[in-house]
Amino acid sequence: MSRPLFVLCLLLLLPWPAMARLAGPQEVVRPVPARDLASIRGSGELRVLVNQSRNSSGEVKGQSIGVEYHRLRAFEQFLNRSGKGGAGLKLKMVPMAKDQLLAALRRGEGDLVAPGELLGLGAGGNVRASAAIRSNVPLIVVARQGDRRYHSLEQMSGRSLALPAGSAAGEAVQRLNRQLIAAKKPPIIVEWVDPSLAVEDVLEMVQAGIFSVTAVEQPIAERWVKVMPKLRLEPHLVLASDGDLRWFVRRDAPALAASIDRFLKSYRAPADQDAAFQRIYRRLYRVHSPLGRVERQRLEQLRPVLQRHAGEQQFDWLTLAALAFKESTLNPGARGAGGATGLMQITPAAARSVGVGDIATLENNVQAGARYLAMIRRNFFNSPRLNERERMAFVLAGYNLGPQRVQSMRAEARRRGLNPNQWFFQVERIALEQVGMGVVSYVNSVNKYYLAYDRERYLLEPH
Repeated sequence: MSRPLFVLCLLLLLPWPAMARLAGPQEVVRPVPARDLASIRGSGELRVLVNQSRNSSGEVKGQSIGVEYHRLRAFEQFLNRSGKGGAGLKLKMVPMAKDQLLAALRRGEGDLVAPGELLGLGAGGNVRASAAIRSNVPLIVVARQGDRRYHSLEQMSGRSLALPAGSAAGEAVQRLNRQLIAAKKPPIIVEWVDPSLAVEDVLEMVQAGIFSVTAVEQPIAERWVKVMPKLRLEPHLVLASDGDLRWFVRRDAPALAASIDRFLKSYRAPADQDAAFQRIYRRLYRVHSPLGRVERQRLEQLRPVLQRHAGEQQFDWLTLAALAFKESTLNPGARGAGGATGLMQITPAAARSVGVGDIATLENNVQAGARYLAMIRRNFFNSPRLNERERMAFVLAGYNLGPQRVQSMRAEARRRGLNPNQWFFQVERIALEQVGMGVVSYVNSVNKYYLAYDRERYLLEPH
């Protein structure tokens, strides 16, 4: 069977999201009592379900980097100005995956959804959209400076396009693929990326050359190109332009809906709202591809020792490889701060704590790093409540920041109603507030390098 015909069969047999993951059983939504504006004021708290993406709702040491945070804080002030005495109303931000927001709203887990990205109502009633924050938002292709240029969407036939979970571009690509198949051309192959990656992570990996192209709302692309200058926006490659950026509430909260529409009608974003965003992200370490020619040669030379010690400690060897790339760019002779040395940038004291000396040798250095990671995992993050991806994220955070500090962040996350067993987008929010981007960028970088390696595992592991 030819590749286009095979893909066509998939398109006919599977709903679009199933190409990325299998759908679970349909969710049963039980009606809950409505919370309109009067009851919300009575509780003193407006529960806002926000997209967990840092683009939408990130906050670093009290400085907002999320586009929705500015708008939501202004809405909070608007409600308090229009209230009639009494205690002030406060917003409680509840971050979750974009594709879970509307279902949570229907269940009554929040009063308002502020996605910061295009979001369709989908199936199910009892939810209404606000007035448009921005109308007719183009979904455009974004590539890397210097890479191949496409002059039309049809030229992308048969090519790969990376999208984060819940991206509005998925449906637009599906429509385009129907046209391509009708013209007997191969469809665009959508790569639905790992759920630990949000839209800003995908853009960063495109800039690094790990993914070739993605598609994103033009305002989001224009925002991130300010801090990722190697990105190339393709405003002539528009997948769709009929979507509006909106907030969402339940239909049985008409007073809240009316207040939102009045607020949005008069709201104007401050001219300097991205000042903190640009200042914080301009200083950040940027990932780059770990799969260049030189990097592949280094990895092949190091593969036996990485596989040996990863196997002894029951780690995926590509996890050790990703950590080593982050720490030393696979350079066994690297020297770091505080006595950290070698491929794994481990200190002599940390190596001695797991029974390894002379970390100047490659063998001992990797052994010490693997043992130290295993010790952190065993002593601090061994709970069966952690899935393996999140467990590894916590271990990496502990390797960088200290495991006791990470455990205290989990406790604070639990106190605030965040998920203490999820690092990505949950406990990392506490880290952003308390210590800044350092450890979050560290874990994210190692995760991206691991995902880059994992995509090409079949080439990196000889058969």
